[in-house]
Amino acid sequence: MIIVVSPAKNLDFASKYDIQVTKPRLLECTHELITTLRKKSVKDIENLMGISTSLATLNVQRYHDFEKNPSTEHSQQPAIFAFNGDVYQGLQAPTFDSQKIDFAQKHLRILSGLYGLLRPLDLIQPYRLEMGTQLAFDDYKTLYDYWDTKIMNLLLEDLSAQNDNIIVNLASNEYFKSVNKKEFSADVIDVEFKDFKNDHYKIISFFAKKARGMMSKYIVDHAISDPEDLKGFDSGGYYFDPEASSAQKIAFKRDGKM
Repeated sequence: MIIVVSPAKNLDFASKYDIQVTKPRLLECTHELITTLRKKSVKDIENLMGISTSLATLNVQRYHDFEKNPSTEHSQQPAIFAFNGDVYQGLQAPTFDSQKIDFAQKHLRILSGLYGLLRPLDLIQPYRLEMGTQLAFDDYKTLYDYWDTKIMNLLLEDLSAQNDNIIVNLASNEYFKSVNKKEFSADVIDVEFKDFKNDHYKIISFFAKKARGMMSKYIVDHAISDPEDLKGFDSGGYYFDPEASSAQKIAFKRDGKM
């Protein structure tokens, strides 16, 4: 069983971890994208990503500073510690011991607009490139066109190595769309989190993101390999909702904010 999550825009490259790291497996693609991004001006990036001039300036500098073979002094961080958004607040990876890190390395994957697919200990450099970015170059109109079946094939390789066929999708729609679901031969289980607000249950983005991280932590903490065991998740006040669940979706709801 492999868990798939989204990355985050917020990054932490200040904290340091003494841990054995790995190398991203689609780096040739990453460098091809960096080469394309280096041709963009600050104004180009500002318009392409819908961000402020200061953020665009920062990321243009990041693209130019990006190293093909970064030295130990260069700013880099294992992916699971580098991302610092809502999902990762729920995941709490810095609390993992070596056994949990090993489990995460085998069973957790992070989708990325720049790196394609990351393992937790894959070293990354600071960047911003969301999967939904309309980055057109060569014959590609979007990043979805570019990644095509590359991410899907790598996920299938990872599943094959485990002699398994189950993906637990804890990523956003924007990111999981990159998996090319139409051609994906694995069994995908979506996980849904709803909160009670204004007299009904609904998906609230901020809470759902953190819940995806908490579910990822729950899986790692309990070394879960059977999707049935996900139904026991009760972190943050969520509980299993059998009426809203199906063979392809496990649903949870929460009656009050925690």
